[in-house]
Amino acid sequence: MKNKEALTIVVTGVTKGLGKALCEGLIKLGHQVIGCGRSVNEIEKLKQIYPNHDFDVVDICNNQEVKKWANRVVDKWGSPHFLINNAAIINQPLPLWEISEEEFVKLIDININGVVRVIRAFLPSMIEEKKGIVVNFSSGWGRSTSPEVVPYCTSKWAIEGLSQGLAQEVPNGIGIVALNPGIINTEMLQTCWQDYASTFQSPSQWSQKAIPFILKLTAKNNGQSLSV
Repeated sequence: MKNKEALTIVVTGVTKGLGKALCEGLIKLGHQVIGCGRSVNEIEKLKQIYPNHDFDVVDICNNQEVKKWANRVVDKWGSPHFLINNAAIINQPLPLWEISEEEFVKLIDININGVVRVIRAFLPSMIEEKKGIVVNFSSGWGRSTSPEVVPYCTSKWAIEGLSQGLAQEVPNGIGIVALNPGIINTEMLQTCWQDYASTFQSPSQWSQKAIPFILKLTAKNNGQSLSV
């Protein structure tokens, strides 16, 4: 791929699971990847493996960290062609009344507020350039429900509403999409579905189909709820 064809793609939650698989696959295709995560050790590993790309330790629960990161990224790389909000956590599988307030609040702060912080930080530059796609990872549990994952379902239903509402606010040229990645054998799935997680595809297998799907998204998909 020639440099002029490379896209600038921001991905949150790149230290494991789907985020890491996305980064690896996008880099192989020649795109410029900018990623963040909370693990200092894993971010350092990514920096060493991919020195021509941009990885940073960022806590998306910290608004100042997010703003500082986004400002630096836009100054260095310009407005992203794609902003992929992947970072999320899941609760321990328990009935809602047995889940502590601390765990519930932390999940909501990462899965909903964290997405909003990242969007607020990057979207103005995309609007100024009149181009860019924001992909907010939803879930099958953002369109259906199951017991013992009520906090997670709550957060992903919110992502669906956030994406559809925001899609009505952005100008032409911008696309906001809620994307259900499907069922993948990640640490998150193992947490709530340990006996069956291994029967599903790995993140690297998933990325082979997901990356072409995501890269085909355009402003015409604005407001849509899609699935890989």
